[in-house]
Amino acid sequence: MKRLHWIMAAAGLFALGTMLEGDGSKIVNLIGGKSAFFDAKDLKPGTFRKITANDLPKPFDTQSHRNTKLASRPPGALPAAPEGFKVEPFLEGLKNPRQVRVAPSGDLFFTETSAGEIKVIRGRTPEGKPQQVETFATGLRGIFGINFYPPGPNPQWLYAGNTGSVVRFAYQNGDLKATKPAEVIIPELPTGGHSTRDVVFSKDGKQMFVAVGSGSNVDDPDTHPGETHRANILEYSPEGKFVRVYAGGIRNPVGLGVNPVTGELWCSVNERDALGDNLVPDYITHVEPGGFYGWPWYYIGGHQDPRLAGKHPELKDKVLVPDVIVSPHNASLGLTFYDGTQFPAEYRGDLFAAEHGSWNRENPSGHEVVRVPLEKGHASGVFEDFLTFSGPEGPWGRPVGVVTGKDGSLYVTDDGTNIIWRVSYVGK
Repeated sequence: MKRLHWIMAAAGLFALGTMLEGDGSKIVNLIGGKSAFFDAKDLKPGTFRKITANDLPKPFDTQSHRNTKLASRPPGALPAAPEGFKVEPFLEGLKNPRQVRVAPSGDLFFTETSAGEIKVIRGRTPEGKPQQVETFATGLRGIFGINFYPPGPNPQWLYAGNTGSVVRFAYQNGDLKATKPAEVIIPELPTGGHSTRDVVFSKDGKQMFVAVGSGSNVDDPDTHPGETHRANILEYSPEGKFVRVYAGGIRNPVGLGVNPVTGELWCSVNERDALGDNLVPDYITHVEPGGFYGWPWYYIGGHQDPRLAGKHPELKDKVLVPDVIVSPHNASLGLTFYDGTQFPAEYRGDLFAAEHGSWNRENPSGHEVVRVPLEKGHASGVFEDFLTFSGPEGPWGRPVGVVTGKDGSLYVTDDGTNIIWRVSYVGK
């Protein structure tokens, strides 16, 4: 059982706590309140944080900045991880590796967006490198999300989310190359603006969820018809029939996942820009059917965006507060639920999410993989800095996708270095 106890400082600016993990160990480096806002250079694996809706600064408390600088990876540098974990480059020299998923066979499938390809990794040599790498499919436009259908040990299809469509390839366990041309399932999705289209299926295989981010920062859908069916998670049948807007007001729900314990849909969200360095925070949350998460009129509950002041007051009390609020402008992307047995018991069932890193913050934030401890599938709002990509000259990596491999390791795609990293537990 995972339990959390808080000791709050009088000003509410700093919090220390004790987390009792499944093995009874205690973690005391738990930071809360406004002190939980942080820069990438200050990340330390093993630090736990909690940000709440009450900790947010006022709009325009600070200026917004444009900072796209990414340092070069120092020779031989590895992402930092908590004690007991080993990080090593698994596959290098890629072209914009993005989403990654594991097939029931254990093969790793990943997308290379700029190349328009889906690739497959099979096996691992004694030296820790892939035994085989193949190109499964080419000619895909803006490819990001991939997933296997139906859920379970014997999928028949590999679905792929292009920016403007969802297609599927006939697939059987062990296939390294598509045996037939792609079949178009959803012929037309909105294009322009946010381009990632992740695809996941409900546990029973009856629902298909497609993430479609907004076309803008805060364009009002009332006056911008191009935002129709955007900033939403859309529900379709697996055959591609539109069912409904499953949840809305989610500016850019990049990474999707289905919690294997609760069956709930989860997403990882990029919130809006230009309200200040520490506003608006990105977030990771389970998604309520029919839920509304605020964009563009509100954020993180009933906080109104001043650029759309006075619009839709009837929605203020309907805005859902997400489960886990992470640092503003982190660019939270892919996620996975740890269902392996290699990591210590207290990690099992927890969520890991890739924080790609900011582009519009004076001091960069993100550039890490966070761990979200879950208790019976539910979050308390706490997250841990688990894997960090930064050095003396600043952040150098940009994690995108994360998946639990059949061997119990985490595999992380990084389009800053064009590497897939393997994270394994070797003991303290």
